[in-house]
Amino acid sequence: MAVQAAAERGWLAISRFYENCKTNKTGKKSFPRFQKDNRSVEYKTSGWSLHKTKRRITITDKKGICELKLLGKWDIHTYPVKSIKRVRLVRRADGYYCQFAIDVECVDIQPPTGQEIGLDVGLESFYTDSNGHHEPSPKFLRKAESGIKHTQRRIYKKVKGSSGRRKARARYSRKHLRVSRQRTEHAKRLARHVCKSNDLIAYEDLKVGNLLKNHCLAKSIADASWYQFRQWIEYFAAKFGRLAVAVPPQYTSQECSQCKAMVKKSLSTRTHVCSCGLILQRDWNAAINILLKAKSTVGQTGSNANGDGSSTLLGANLVEQVLSVKLESPRMTAGECQPFFYLKR
Repeated sequence: MAVQAAAERGWLAISRFYENCKTNKTGKKSFPRFQKDNRSVEYKTSGWSLHKTKRRITITDKKGICELKLLGKWDIHTYPVKSIKRVRLVRRADGYYCQFAIDVECVDIQPPTGQEIGLDVGLESFYTDSNGHHEPSPKFLRKAESGIKHTQRRIYKKVKGSSGRRKARARYSRKHLRVSRQRTEHAKRLARHVCKSNDLIAYEDLKVGNLLKNHCLAKSIADASWYQFRQWIEYFAAKFGRLAVAVPPQYTSQECSQCKAMVKKSLSTRTHVCSCGLILQRDWNAAINILLKAKSTVGQTGSNANGDGSSTLLGANLVEQVLSVKLESPRMTAGECQPFFYLKR
């Protein structure tokens, strides 16, 4: 089954390439490439067995992995073994991890709050909502940049192919892994709070890939992780039974939220001043416009981030599953839970 899963990954890359060609996708078409350094292996319902205490896992494909000890959270014992549909062994910069893809209904309907919110993401603040709250931007990469550059320079002071160079590369990778995890936890925490506190969440339908073409702001935009924040909003909206609506971002900063007049302003102008007398911070005015657009389009267009099934359904190959499900998160979908465990022999 591990070989089948690897073949399905290849067919997924090929089908995605042809689909992009048929739809005339702009830019690169994601040409399939041979994956030389694979960092994960996936098993379906065979090729592994759990110990009765569920604290050890044995890989039974006779490839030398054998028995592994599971370190970390022990919530895997609350699920029956039959609900585990896939097991993935993933290599990260700080060790090996085991992911369990579990077929459970991940729904937690929350009582209505009667609140609505519009979110305008930015670089000065992580986001500004329609109530005037400015969430400070954490800038994880900027804060860790000096340490990352130092460890990167240490790599090239070691002899190529030596154990010292390998260790220096591992330290460099762990620095980036820490930044990646900080971004994920920050986006997850804020998205959960926003979705739990509001019945309607409106946000801009930004094409972050196009924004990254601006070489002056690309690093700051990537550090803000706007798309990851949107993914978690869609995931928690589906989980809590909320409505998440993506609206077009055009003219949200230029239009006056009170009189609807167009007030042209450059990116450096941070205050919205209109002839009607309205004076607001630029992002606050944009957040109000985003909420008003979402309320006018509810029931016509928008996104509620609901998938039509689990990504681990039996009887369907990986290509059909990925194409039929809208992935709200690279780690979890509405019907999938993945506990992580650190592995030790």
